[in-house]
Amino acid sequence: MSDAHVLVLVGSLRAESVNKQIAETAVTVAPADAEIVVYDGLGDVPFYNEDIDVDGSVPAAALALRAAAEKASALLLVTPEYNGTIPAVLKNAIDWLSRPYGAGAMVGKPVVVISASPSGNGAKWAHEDASKAVRIAGGSVLEDVQLSIGGTIDKFGAAHPRENAEVSGEIGHVVAELVKASKELVSA
Repeated sequence: MSDAHVLVLVGSLRAESVNKQIAETAVTVAPADAEIVVYDGLGDVPFYNEDIDVDGSVPAAALALRAAAEKASALLLVTPEYNGTIPAVLKNAIDWLSRPYGAGAMVGKPVVVISASPSGNGAKWAHEDASKAVRIAGGSVLEDVQLSIGGTIDKFGAAHPRENAEVSGEIGHVVAELVKASKELVSA
């Protein structure tokens, strides 16, 4: 088993999403001693509701998300920007992982956010909002490890992001730093 287990949550449910492709790129450029898993199932998680977040009533999809995050030593969030902020599906995942308050599945774990969009802004507002929500949920956002990718249509065209050497290198650097932080936390 590897020393680092990174769970990747993607804020877009679209099958051909550039953000999903960025998550796939993270898997291919990860260090050999790290396991990177892109979570498939955020679309099945119901909106957070405290009335159903009680023993015996928590939906199976929410339990599965929490179990995957608990198993992870770090989290990588990959997000587009919807109407100037974080997509609801990613915010909902953070909400489920923040509970129970102070003891949620991401508490104390290193987290990095990668944002991407066709605009030159690179989804920076979503990046900021995702980082803020993670910090409030108890995750440890690596503030000095950030990546916002703008102009994705011009940058990638019909190609997969992994085919862009510069972007693959940037993603590889982010993942390597996240893995390093994860290992430092485990050995501390």
